Amino acid sequence: MLVELAVGDAYGAGFEYANPEVVRRHNDLSGYRPHPLDGIPAGNYTDDTQMSLAIAETLVDGLDWTPSVLAAKFVEVYKRDPRRGYAGRFQAFLDEISDGDEFLDRIHPGSDKSGAAMRACPVGVLPDLDEVLERTRIQAAITHNTPDGIAAACAAALMPHYLRYRLGPRADLGRFLAEHVPGEWAVPWAGPVGAPGWMSVRAAVTALVAGTGMGDVLRRCVAFTGDVDTVATIALAAGSYAEDLPQDVPAHLVTGLEAGAYGRDYLADLDGRLQRL
Repeated sequence: MLVELAVGDAYGAGFEYANPEVVRRHNDLSGYRPHPLDGIPAGNYTDDTQMSLAIAETLVDGLDWTPSVLAAKFVEVYKRDPRRGYAGRFQAFLDEISDGDEFLDRIHPGSDKSGAAMRACPVGVLPDLDEVLERTRIQAAITHNTPDGIAAACAAALMPHYLRYRLGPRADLGRFLAEHVPGEWAVPWAGPVGAPGWMSVRAAVTALVAGTGMGDVLRRCVAFTGDVDTVATIALAAGSYAEDLPQDVPAHLVTGLEAGAYGRDYLADLDGRLQRL
């Protein structure tokens, strides 16, 4: 899951809010592109993956699932490896604070944007559906304590859960989500993806259900235009568990993913621990 979501994030980052004509010309999986606005180098992941690491590490280390522990982990993973890609105000907030207590004291959790959804997929590895939903609500409410923010996060977490535990055919994913989370998850998405988290999740469901392979899913995610790195992060995390979906992301996108202390090898090792939960 973690390598796949990072590939989706890093590839999508090269097209995030890019001119649609640029997307049409270059969305061919031939390689990574630098972020068109933030100067993120080609092949580097963004906040979507970094915050997913915080969630995954909290799970595999068996830490208490509380707002204080999760907030401390959000701060820890950012401080050890500061990177661009966060919303400007939130990144400035992370730069200013020093620990999880200060995070909770100063955060204004009224957002309906995609931050809670983009990091929720690792929770979906847990076998109990109710536990997935409860843990996802807790982590989402720290920063996105709104009905839409929490719903988007819960739907994102249930996507890999549904496919990992073979709860139904891939074609019925949207209907399954709608049974458990308020939202029109089975209604196909079309057009640019905006900042609200539910848009990214609906687009991810649409691409994942329609895709003929993981490479095709990735192309479809980016073709929507807009906040496509989040769409691809969520869709590829879930798609990594789809037994009927060829795992055909081009090898050069995997090998071209950033190295370094928290790069490709770290993601693969952490992913192995996550799958053993």
